[in-house]
This record gives sequence, structure tokens and C-alpha cells, in this order.
Amino acid sequence: MSSASPSSPTPPAPGKPGASGSPVTLAERSRRLVREAVHALGAALSTPTEPGEPLLGQAASRWVRLLPYAVAFAFVASLLPVTVVVLIQDYHVNGGIAGTLATAQTAPLLMAVSRPLQAWWIVFTADVLGALVTANRDFAESLPWPWTPMAVVGYLALMLAVGLREQRRTLVSVWLVTGAAGFVFALVQPDLGQGIHLVLFVLSGALLLITGMLRARGDTQRRLVEQETISEAERARRTLLEERTRIARELHDVVAHHMSVITVQADSAPYRIEGLPEAAREEFSSIAASARESLTEMRRLLAVLRSENAEGERGPQPGLNRLQQLVEATVRAGLPVELSMAADLGQVPQAVDLSAYRIVQEALANVVRHAPGARTRVSVTRSPNLEWLIVLVVNGPPTEPTSPLETTGTGHGLVGMRERVRLTDGRLDTGPLPDGGFRVAARLPLTVRLP
Repeated sequence: MSSASPSSPTPPAPGKPGASGSPVTLAERSRRLVREAVHALGAALSTPTEPGEPLLGQAASRWVRLLPYAVAFAFVASLLPVTVVVLIQDYHVNGGIAGTLATAQTAPLLMAVSRPLQAWWIVFTADVLGALVTANRDFAESLPWPWTPMAVVGYLALMLAVGLREQRRTLVSVWLVTGAAGFVFALVQPDLGQGIHLVLFVLSGALLLITGMLRARGDTQRRLVEQETISEAERARRTLLEERTRIARELHDVVAHHMSVITVQADSAPYRIEGLPEAAREEFSSIAASARESLTEMRRLLAVLRSENAEGERGPQPGLNRLQQLVEATVRAGLPVELSMAADLGQVPQAVDLSAYRIVQEALANVVRHAPGARTRVSVTRSPNLEWLIVLVVNGPPTEPTSPLETTGTGHGLVGMRERVRLTDGRLDTGPLPDGGFRVAARLPLTVRLP
């Protein structure tokens, strides 16, 4: 057998039409990459970072996490030498002092990636010292003062980092201190400056406002996500408690029936059995009294478990004898269901009987909600050793493309199944099938298991 045949398709060359027939040009790939980059950067900017963590440190993309360092390095590399040259040539500052001031005004931009407020203190102090150093220098009146053009550019870059990290009160304080320093220098030297202090005051305020809004938006989104997580956990907890309360109410009927039987038997024993000694009569009377007291306490407990607006259930609790009615009602609702039940299930405990019915009921309800129209099979049999009741509900994928009533499940129905199985000391196995269906298998004990 040859490795290739004349009819074998060959991969399209770069720039030629692909499988869909449309060429993927370099420009289209570039635009797609730019859109993805802008989307990733926007998501990173709206995600707040914790103190000490680098800006955009929570971004998923590595290049986005490295972007603040690259931008800060670019600013330092371009502003540092220009600042030194301008201070020496235009403002006639000593070379050593110019180098020190330029380093203090630009190098902290690298520090601003993780600690912008601390970097602002250094840069602001250096800018003020630079204004004091150049105040009495003989430089052209057209040059800006107290802030040099490079100091303004570096300061505005620093405002981006400060606005993305600090809280609103801190941003307002930074902005007011910046404006106050500029206006003080303008009062001292009113003939100098060309209004550069007003330019820095307005531009820094605008940058702090925009970046502060981005941070506030990110904080709001994060709090909403946290609140949704807490709400979902509370809903799951409330659902579990409600399901346990419902099970307790249903089991009350089962236990109450047995307690009533015990009471009747204990009361009627002296009349049914002749020749009972007086001690035995008193024992039966004590058993009947204890049963009545237990039944009374159970009814008080049920009153506590029942919600305020709930009324007592009048009908008997369902069991396996009503599975056929349940399946028929489901079929009438439009879900094709097949029921297979063993002819002789033997003596099924009432708690197991009720739990089996509720498990099938919830499983069919899940099929209706999530896979309407899917063919479903319900099977109820006994294990070969006759010790377990096996309940199996399997549904395949929907036979027709229909929209489900729910696209995302909460798992609350499975919570009730697990609680009922755990109550009877059984086992539950649930999960998706390879063909897209779902399987619910429960094993419930038919015999009393002593602890």
C-alpha cells in the first residue's frame, strides 16, 4: 500500500484558499490577532490587582502580564537620556545634578508596575526638586516651568499606574497635591511656566478619572461574581435542606404507620391472647403508651419541619405500585418512556418503596427538562441475591432537534436522589453516556441492615 495516492488532497499553501474556499490573507490574520490582543488587554485592565501584585498580573496571556514592564522600560529608556540633555543644555543644570534628577524622575516608572503609590512619592519629590533647581536658572522664557516636558510625560504615565491600582480617595489626594504644587510655583514665579502647571493638572485629572473608572468597574464585576458564587452556594444549601425536610415529612408517614400498628397491637393483645398474666398486660399497656407518646412527638416534629403556608398532605405516599401511572403521565407529556418491572419484587420496605418512586420521578423530570423527546427506559428489578432493589433510568439523545427547557443544570435534582439513597444506605451512580444520553442507577437494600 502506498503512502499517498493521486487523489490525496494536499494542504493549501499559505495565502491560498483553504477548505472553505476563502483565502486567509496576512492582513486578516493580523486584524484577528489585534482584536484578540485588544480584547485580552481590556479584560486585564478591568481586572483589579491586589497590593504588591504587578499590574495586569491576573491576565491569562503571558504577553499581557509582561506588557506593563515593557511599557515602563520604554518610557525610562526614552525619557532618561532626553531629560539629562534638556536639563543640561536648555535649563543649564550641572551634569551630575541633571543625571540624578533625571534618574529620580524616570526610573521609578519601573517600580510603578507593582507599587505605583510609592513610585509617585519619589517622582513627585524629584519633580519638585527639579523645579527648585531650575527656578533661578537663566533659561529662555518660552521653556515650560516648573515642570519640564519630559517630567510631564513621565508623570502622566505614572498616573496610569496609580489610577489602575489605588482607591478613589487616594486618587483625589494625588490629583490635589499635584495641582497645589503647580499653583504654588506659579504664584512664586508668575512670569514663567507658560501655563504648564494647568496642563498637567487637567491631564492628570483626566487620566486618574478614566483609570479610576476602569478600576471601579473591575471591582464591581469582581464583587458581583463573588456575590453570585455565594448566592449559588446558598441556593444549593437551601435546596439540600428543603429536600431533607421533604424526605423527613414523607418518612413521617411511613414511621407513623408502623407506630400506629404497634399501638393497636399492644392495646388489643390482652383481648386477643387469653390467660395473659397481669405483668404481661401491664407491659403491653406500657408499650402502647410509649408508642402513642412517640407518635405525638413525631407529629410535633413534623409541624416544625412543615413550612408556614404548607398544608398537610391528605393522600397516601406513592410507591412502586404507582410507577405505571407515573410513566403513563410522562408519555402523555410527549416523552417516549418504556417501563420494565419485575413481576415479583418481594417485600419492599416502605422507605425503599417511596425512595425508588421519587428517584424515578426526578429522573424523568430531568429528561423532560434537559432532553425533551429522548427515548427513555425505566427498569426496576431485584439483584440476583435478592438483597437489593435495582432502579435504572436511561435516556438516549433527543431524536429530534428540539430546544431543551434548561440548558445548564444546577444538579438540585441529583441532590434529592443522593439524599434518598443515603437515607436507605444504598448506592447511586449517575453520569452521561457516550452517545449523549444520561444514566441514573440506584441500588436500594431490601433487607434491614443492622449497624
